Order: sequence, then structure tokens, then C-alpha cells
Amino acid sequence: MRVWIDISNSPQVPFFRPLIGLLLRRGHEVEVTTREYAQTVELLELHGIPHELVGPRHGGADALGKGRAMAGRVWALREFARRRRFDLALSHASHELPLVARSLGVPASYAFDYEFARTQHGIGCRAARRVVVPDAIPQERLDRLGARASKVRRYPGLKEEYYLHGFEPDPSALVALGLKAERILVVVRTPPEVSLYHRHGNPLFERVLERLGRDGEVQAVVLPRTEEQATAIRNRSLPSLVVPERAVDARSLVALADAVVSAGGTMNREAVALGIPVYTTFAGELGALDESLVGDGRLRLLHDPGGLILEKRTAAEPPPTRDPAALLDLMLSALDR
Repeated sequence: MRVWIDISNSPQVPFFRPLIGLLLRRGHEVEVTTREYAQTVELLELHGIPHELVGPRHGGADALGKGRAMAGRVWALREFARRRRFDLALSHASHELPLVARSLGVPASYAFDYEFARTQHGIGCRAARRVVVPDAIPQERLDRLGARASKVRRYPGLKEEYYLHGFEPDPSALVALGLKAERILVVVRTPPEVSLYHRHGNPLFERVLERLGRDGEVQAVVLPRTEEQATAIRNRSLPSLVVPERAVDARSLVALADAVVSAGGTMNREAVALGIPVYTTFAGELGALDESLVGDGRLRLLHDPGGLILEKRTAAEPPPTRDPAALLDLMLSALDR
């Protein structure tokens, strides 16, 4: 079987990495397309995943730029795929792929775990044959996106619990950044400023950077989404902030951290899956999955930088993870009529 996977954003790389390995071990052919956005290409290279750049770069923060970029990428992806005779197309929140796959008669699975990115998911859900989501998302929210119950397949828990199955953190990730073991390690992820579902600033996040950056007992590794964010943070010259020059082994950093502060979603849930204290400064609408994590105390809402508990963490056994083969089987269900 020939499988096409489109990876258009950084968090999709760890999601698909174990699934690609499973597909290859089962004897299938896999081709991966991507675009230049955030650290996506660097992470694909870091994990040794062969890929092909297809279409324009990300369209930026405004809707017009996004629309133009999407039109250009849909055309480029169709040109890429139309003679390759793919049997199946897979994506996680890469909405152009199911649209192109449908036009070529290729069954597609479209996965996501944040239901309020309404524009992209409305496209992806309607075009895909199968929609794969965590069981925390209510069906009525999926109905609004065009994902009727008959095309939805659900998995328990977090997607991060599947791709972190068997994961062992690499201590050299700390050495590579020159971090000192005696200082409190905080991993920080910046807001999704170019996303349509995040159309406002995040002043709380700015205050968190100031709080962490001036604390001499802390080393805060800040993982920006774009080069513009990286430059702006470096220009603050806050002594306790570390901004890597290239994509890093973020999963190891999270697993070895004393705390995580993220304005997005994926890194929050990686920390939850690894049993690390985690705070969210997300300024948008919390999805059902994150609402459930806040409800059971595994994700902490941060309203003020003073609410951060900064202390060395006592080592503990991480929570159990889940077999990624179960997740792959749900994605492959697009082949079923």
C-alpha cells in the first residue's frame, strides 16, 4: 500500500513518527510532504524522516495571506500526488491534504484534538472519509465542523500518550544547551500568534517571560514557533532565558523539566503525559480535552506569574502510555467503506 502523509506544522512530526515506523515495518510505502513553517523541516531532519517540500510557505497571520497560501498549496499538493497513485492519505490538522485527496479519489483520515480551529477543521472534516479525535470532544461540536458521527473514530486519552510510548528522555539535550543541573529548569512554549483561532495578544505570557527571565535560580528554555518570536525574545536580553538556535529534542527537555509553561496545547499535553507540572497561559477558547485536564488537576490555569511554583522536582515514575498501533488502526479505517 502507498501511503501519503502531509506534515504542515511542528507538533505533527512526533505524532506521525511512530506511525510511519509502524507502516514501514508492515511493508507499506510512505511518502511525506511538508512546508516551510516553524521548526517543521528541522524536526523532520532531526528525526530522519524523508520528506518533500511542496507548495508555498505559511501565509502569515492575516486571513488573506492564509487564503492565498492555501490555494497555492492545494494546487502544488495536487500536482505532487496526481500521478503517484496513493492508496491512502493521512494528516493531523493539515486540512489541505483531505481536500486534495478527495479530488483525486484517495481515501483520507483527518485527525485533530482542538475543535475550535473552526475554519481549517471545517474543511478537513468535510473532505475526509474518516475523522479521528480524542473521545473527550463532544459529538455536537464535531457536527458543527461537518464530522458526522458515522465518519468519526475516537481514541481514549491524549495523542501524546501514544507517540510517547516507550520514550526515554536523552540527558544530552540539557548538555547541548549548556544548562546547569542545579538550577530550576522551566520549558516555555510561545503563543500560536499566527493561528486563526488565536487572534489576540497574550499579555500574561509577556509577564511570565519577565518573571522567569529575571530569576537567578531558574533557567527557562523558550521554544518559539517562528523566527520573529525568537528574535523578539532574544532582544529582551533577559539573563535566565535560553532560546535555542535550531530545533531541539523538546520531548526530552519537557521530560527532564521541573515545570512547563505553554501558551499552546501540544506541549501542555506532552507534559501531562510525562507527569510534569504544567501551566497554560492560552488566551483562546479551551477545547474539551484541555477542559478535562484542568478539571482533574493535571493542567493548571495560570492567571498571574506569581502563581508559578518554581522548585526542583522530585523524580517519579511517569504515567503509563498507550500503544500507537491502536491509533494507527483508527487512521487506517479510512480504507473501510
